[in-house]
Amino acid sequence: MEDSGGTRDSEQVGTVYLVGAGPGDPGLLTRRGAELLAIADVVVYDHLASSRLLDLARPGTRLVCAGKSVGHCTMSQPEIHRALIEHARAGRTVVRLKGGDPLIFGRGAEEAEALRSAGVPFEIVPGVTAGVGASATSGIPLTHREAASAVAFVTGHTNPEDSASTHRLDWSALGRFPGTLVVYMGVSHLGAICRTLIREGKPPETPAAVVESGTTPAQRTMVSTLADLPRVASESLVRPPALLIVGEVARMRAALCWYEDRLLFGQRIVVTRPSGESERSAALIEALGAEVILAPTVQIGPIEESAPLDAAIDQLSAFDWLVFTSSSGVRFFVKRLEERGRDLRALGHLRLAAIGPTTAEALAAYHLRADLVPDEFRSEALAESLAEKAAGARILLARADRGRTILRDELQHVAEVVQVAVYRNADVEALPPGVIDRIAEGTVDWITLTSSAIARRLHGLLPGPARERVGREVRLASLSPVTTATVHELGWEVAVEARRYDWSGLVDAIVERVDADRRNASEASL
Repeated sequence: MEDSGGTRDSEQVGTVYLVGAGPGDPGLLTRRGAELLAIADVVVYDHLASSRLLDLARPGTRLVCAGKSVGHCTMSQPEIHRALIEHARAGRTVVRLKGGDPLIFGRGAEEAEALRSAGVPFEIVPGVTAGVGASATSGIPLTHREAASAVAFVTGHTNPEDSASTHRLDWSALGRFPGTLVVYMGVSHLGAICRTLIREGKPPETPAAVVESGTTPAQRTMVSTLADLPRVASESLVRPPALLIVGEVARMRAALCWYEDRLLFGQRIVVTRPSGESERSAALIEALGAEVILAPTVQIGPIEESAPLDAAIDQLSAFDWLVFTSSSGVRFFVKRLEERGRDLRALGHLRLAAIGPTTAEALAAYHLRADLVPDEFRSEALAESLAEKAAGARILLARADRGRTILRDELQHVAEVVQVAVYRNADVEALPPGVIDRIAEGTVDWITLTSSAIARRLHGLLPGPARERVGREVRLASLSPVTTATVHELGWEVAVEARRYDWSGLVDAIVERVDADRRNASEASL
């Protein structure tokens, strides 16, 4: 049995899953890893695991930062072992989320050994190791028919020139290795590693590269020769985490570079849409190379009083049109329809209207086709279109429990309108940890605003220092003129406004501005 704290009968030992989180890009997590995060009672995570992956855990899941890096809430390895064992013995399902792959320089084997000794069942879920992920995103193939037929992964956390250190690496053999060398954790000793490889036989002109923060929007790649790379890296202020790649394959970056050329590469964007919507929205801008910081300012949930909605559902036969103003409205309406013991056949006689393509797509997911979608995706345009086609009809307007009433107000002049709330739209009490700090520090580039309610709530949640940066160093992207007007009332400036009032239109507006900024910077440097 599970109690209110998410634990099971202590006599039933839980399982620990050692899950590879991948090298940084949250999209590189395996499907198995995502499945386990969704059922975990406890997640013990390394700081190198993307924070976006923690969003996959259920609300109320216990999150434990194991750190594994200086200055990042570090737990010692024995403390990690004890935590995993104690949680499992309490009957909890535990995910140990480890950067990269658990068994490649990740001490996963040690953790598995500790679990086996304690009689705790475990499973190892592989992940994309940093060497493979960062080489792919930097455009450097680890093997190539004409350049390298072998790869060696080695650790560079000890100084090869320090005679007092205990070395387990045969640097002489590595100096003669005919393929590609991938050195993890070697930035601190980069100069010594490069000198040692040259001394042990690598030609000084051997191509070499450093990839910093691989597979993330902060990725930087520097290519030089083995002899000159330490100087280049020092001048570029390279910091961990970073990989050293040595071999002829490094020459191919110029031809194969792709990751850093994406339209929003390096942009840091705060998405303020409600949970459920924000995750889907994030995928689009992450695919364009941006870092996404989720910061829902409102939350969506079932309405507390369903009697008006239930009455409308019971009287669907009396309506001619059913109008939706959001994809959430579609989902909650269909859910309540089914809870009332009915199905989509109850909508067979109705004509359906959607405020925009996203809402129409939500209908299509239930095999329902929108009969009307206005050219402009806003309430005024929907009201105008419906006034032409639904004059004299009975209209059921399904929407949130708060928001503008312009659609009802305009339509009731020409038709009989019944407006019902199908879901609740409430303010969140606080932003996720760290979001306010990042805004105050100016370490984000954009904040997206998709409604007036979201804009107002964000303004109310931000303390003075963070609020003052918004609209200046931290630029605002607005979905529509209505949202923009609210932002101006709050005293903020809007950098871009979508020409098409949906999420894709908002992203397009940011892309256009970023592209213009890059072209202007390029011209200024000539």
